[in-house]
Amino acid sequence: MPSALPDGEPMPEDGALPASALAGAASRPLGFYLHVPYCATRCGYCDFNTYTATELRGSGGVLASRDNYADTLTDEVRLARKVLGDDPRPVRTVFVGGGTPTLLAAGDLVRMLAAVRDEFGLADDAEITTEANPESVDEAYLAELREGGFNRVSFGMQSARQHVLKVLDRTHTPGRPEACVAEARAAGFDHVNLDLIYGTPGETDDDWRATLDAAIGAGPDHVSAYALIVEEGTQLARRIRRGEVPMTDDDVHADRYLIADEVLGRAGFSWYEVSNWATTEAGRCLHNELYWRGADWWGAGPGAHSHAGGVRWWNVKHPGAYAAALAAGRSPGAGREVLSEEDRRVERILLELRLVEGCPLSLLKEAGLAAARKARDEGLLEVAPYAAGRAVLTLRGRLLADAVVRELVD
Repeated sequence: MPSALPDGEPMPEDGALPASALAGAASRPLGFYLHVPYCATRCGYCDFNTYTATELRGSGGVLASRDNYADTLTDEVRLARKVLGDDPRPVRTVFVGGGTPTLLAAGDLVRMLAAVRDEFGLADDAEITTEANPESVDEAYLAELREGGFNRVSFGMQSARQHVLKVLDRTHTPGRPEACVAEARAAGFDHVNLDLIYGTPGETDDDWRATLDAAIGAGPDHVSAYALIVEEGTQLARRIRRGEVPMTDDDVHADRYLIADEVLGRAGFSWYEVSNWATTEAGRCLHNELYWRGADWWGAGPGAHSHAGGVRWWNVKHPGAYAAALAAGRSPGAGREVLSEEDRRVERILLELRLVEGCPLSLLKEAGLAAARKARDEGLLEVAPYAAGRAVLTLRGRLLADAVVRELVD
């Protein structure tokens, strides 16, 4: 969750939404994102809205404490119930992210999930995920999560090489994420993801291949692989600016992506979104698919973003300010925007084009259709889906996805 918040109109103190946000809601899936903003240490590349104990000391008071965070977030879930009114939809997905959610006690995460279940109900086949730092869980912790209703877990692996982890300021030891997969399986988790990062300064092709081999060997059914983005204001950006570590260029990122697609494909993983691969359709991250397909989700927690029916809003960033608003009976919302039909059309193209199913050509205007024909002729869009009315990226198109999208949205 990026640390910067967009501009927008003020959020009403009671969090009320325009009627347009709830119109037709019954036809759209509903998910919950629960943000836990705490980390033991700050990774050098991280620009997310997270806080270490040192960063919070003296700035948030008792309201920002990890000890009572589950109670605070539960207050926002209850607010969501009031705002959404008699919305009959059971929740289809719950995703607990951060930060490091597993810095909280397992019982706290279970209580947060229980609040969603008690207020809204969960679909019979609901996907319930938490992110986890490999060093912050053990078999007993994972077993408590599984017993409490979680059925999917995502571990931050990043790399199998110690020198790469050191550049990223990751604290876990190589081999620990793979052990976590085995512990999660033993606890009864059917779906396990490993998050990987490629393009770290000093990483070689051999390092990346070793990471992929280690991840595959651990036996997850889902792998996410992201190119390292060096965000301004991070420790890593400062190190690169000082010349302490080199910056990886786009050509290296492209090569690493091709290696990932080849190695993962050979191991039985199929891409379903540009940066995500799964062994089966059931192994896909349904929660992320809600985002990519423009469904409804409520983001609870400091800095969390939400969306319903073309209305997007976001919470205040700081845990202390977030808790203070809820304690005073106010919405923690910092602002919101109502998307125009044109905004929603463009967002559909931006997001759906990244999926293996692609986006309908009917979303494109005249200039976008001309760009799509050109992209097809240049081997960036698949020929057969194009003939059937959809824009689907080829492997080369995935490498140039951002450029293709820019052309298609006119």
